[in-house]
This record gives sequence, structure tokens and C-alpha cells, in this order.
Amino acid sequence: MSLEIRRSTLTDVPAARRLGAEAFGVPSTPPPDPTPGSWPAANTRPWVAVEDAAGTPELVATLGVRRFTSWFHGAPVPTAGIAGVTVAAERRGSGVLRPLFDAVLAEAREHGEVVSTLYPTAAGIYRGLGYEVVGAYDEVRIPMSALAAVRPGGGVRTRRATAADVPALRRVYDAWAAAQNGPLTRAETPFEMLAEEMVGPDADYTGVSLAVAGGPDGDDGDPGERVLGFASWSRGSGYDRTTAIEVDDLVALTPDAARALWRLLGTFSGVVGEVALSTSGGWAGTDVARIVLPDHAATVTSRPYMLRLLDVPGALGAGRLAPVTARVPFAVADAAAPDLEGAWTLGVVGRVDHGEVRVVPDTGPGVGAGDRMTFTSAGIAQSYAGAQSCANLRLAGHLTGPTDHDDTWDALWGGRQVHVRDYF
Repeated sequence: MSLEIRRSTLTDVPAARRLGAEAFGVPSTPPPDPTPGSWPAANTRPWVAVEDAAGTPELVATLGVRRFTSWFHGAPVPTAGIAGVTVAAERRGSGVLRPLFDAVLAEAREHGEVVSTLYPTAAGIYRGLGYEVVGAYDEVRIPMSALAAVRPGGGVRTRRATAADVPALRRVYDAWAAAQNGPLTRAETPFEMLAEEMVGPDADYTGVSLAVAGGPDGDDGDPGERVLGFASWSRGSGYDRTTAIEVDDLVALTPDAARALWRLLGTFSGVVGEVALSTSGGWAGTDVARIVLPDHAATVTSRPYMLRLLDVPGALGAGRLAPVTARVPFAVADAAAPDLEGAWTLGVVGRVDHGEVRVVPDTGPGVGAGDRMTFTSAGIAQSYAGAQSCANLRLAGHLTGPTDHDDTWDALWGGRQVHVRDYF
């Protein structure tokens, strides 16, 4: 019995869809039949594992790689997003995923992708492949009563966005996302913020509302209007307290802009019971848009987000860190991710506005053998994302070796919170 790992072809699609229906359920609306011009989708690389038993090939596993860029430490980082992982019921637990992921991630490195992310259905499976949970995509349901007491935002008003506002909308998103770890840049299909998808009669949303200051109708004396935030929302059906407004993004660059947007959503309190907001951080305080709410009552549904480094020097070296100078020897050692193993020296050269990062490999007898801080694949992922401190990684067994540089490492890689806003 042989196992073939390869890129998928158009003829694999029917079997792959049947396998996907087994794993994720039968879609209510069958997808259209693919054509050579429509498949694979843009920025998607489909893979399959085919088992040949007695001359009868059978598709036993499939997944897709979504290529996009993510913000980490002030830099856009090429990312391989893994989606739609399916394994035939009879082959689960038989070791099919390891060779499939080995091939997929090797190709991702060839494409210059330095990190990989995914939303797991079972995190333990992917921990064995070098991934670790660093955050979550959350749906937070906020009762309208929590919005009733939001005080007005001084000098900020709201209005409906038009196609002409989409560039300003993107600038607001970029300003917010570049300050976090994890958000997509939304520079690639299908995540782009396109005017025809956001506003107008055929848009995906009921409305996109802006928080603006200045301009001819403003009260701050500024003749030029500034977009300071936006909320993209869908009204849904029904008009009683059991219904919810779905909000994909509520992004604000000032507290008053956040207040203005929350108050706008609160005007639906007579016909809607809740706001269902897509965010990150489990409503524990890491989404600053919620800090202006006087009542934080909410229910949360979380989807964990996992990260794996593919290229340690490439991922760390892209960061724009604090404008300091530092030198830290470190290593990665983990049988679950042998491709990451190695020893390096991290050098940061302080500039006026940021620290320039260089990661130089260390070789020679005894290098990395207990002479430096040593991460597992989970440890380097969580530290790089800013999700855990060195102290906590040591408690969890994901960091060993001397502690001399722990504080420096935390200072370099901490300070940016993990946020994800796009589910794939």
C-alpha cells in the first residue's frame, strides 16, 4: 500500500468535496462545479493524499493553503494559512497528516512564507505538527443594554460610507492592524476590502458606518474631514429582542470614535436584542474598542488560532522592534518540528524609530547544547506572537536553558497583542 502526496488536480474535486462533507457537513447550497478558469481559487494551493491499495487509488486526505500576509511586529509577514483539512474516517490516526504537512510546509517555505497559521478543530493534532494556540477568533454577543449608557463621543459624528470612502476605510484598518500581531493585511484576494463588496446595492453588508471628525458639518473647527473609525454591519432578519446585528469589524482609532460607533449600533435597541461582534481576545480587554462600554456583559464563542514558524530567521528578522540594541543567543529544539531546529544569535541594532533585527546562525561543537535559552516550536510561536512571557513558557516546559536573557527577549517581542479578524 503506497501513499502519494501531491498537489490536487481538477479531477480530484468531486472526491475532495465528498471527503469535506464527511468532516464539515453537507453544505445547504451545493457549490458550483469548478472549471479550469475558476479552480483553484486565487491565492489557494490545494493538496491531496492518495492511497493506492491493490491498484485502486483512493483520496484519503486533503487540505488547502491560503497565501496571504499577516501583520507581526510592525511588518507584513508572508503567511501560509491552512484550511479545510480532512482525513477519511478510516484513516484518521494512521499518520497520514505528517507527510502531507511536511510536503505542504516545504512548498510554503519555497514560496517565501515564513509562518503558517490555521483554525483547528482539534488543537492536539496540530501541536504534534509544531503549531501552538496564540489567540482566537471570537464572536462576542453584547446585549443592547450594555450600549444604552455609552456617553457621546465629543467632536465625532457618524455617517454612511460610500465607495469614495473605501480608501480612507482601508487606511483606518491598516493603522489599527499594523499595531497588532496577527491581523491580515487584507492585501490579497479574497480578503481585500473592495468597494463593490462593502458598499452599494450588491454589497455584503447592510451598511458600513463611519466615525468622522472635522469637515463642514463638524464642530471642531477643522475644515477637513477625518475618518477615525468604521463599523461594517449586517441587519439580519426579524425585529424583536431575540435578533442580533452582525458586526464584522468595529475599528476605531480614538475613544470618541469608538463611542460614536457603539452609540449608532445602540439605536437599534427597539428592534434588536444584541450586537454580535467579530473580534479577538475573548472580551478580556484586548479589544480596545470595547473599553468605552460601561457594561461588559457578553457571551463569547471562540475559535482558537494556531501559529507555526516555518523560517525562524525569516520570521524574526522581519520584525520592527523597539529602538534598542541587544544581542541574544537562542535555539529551537523540538522533535515535532525538526525543520525549525537550530541555534542562532539575535542581534537588534537600534535606529531612530525602530530596532533592525538580524538573526545569524551559530555553528560549532556544543553550540545550542544548554548554553542558551532554547524554545520548543510552541514556545517560539507563542513568544513571537507576544502571547506568552518567557516565565510562563518555562512553567509550561516550552523554554529551557539559562535565564540571563529572558527579560530582554520579553522586552523585544512583547507589547503587541494578538488579534485575528478573518476566518478562513
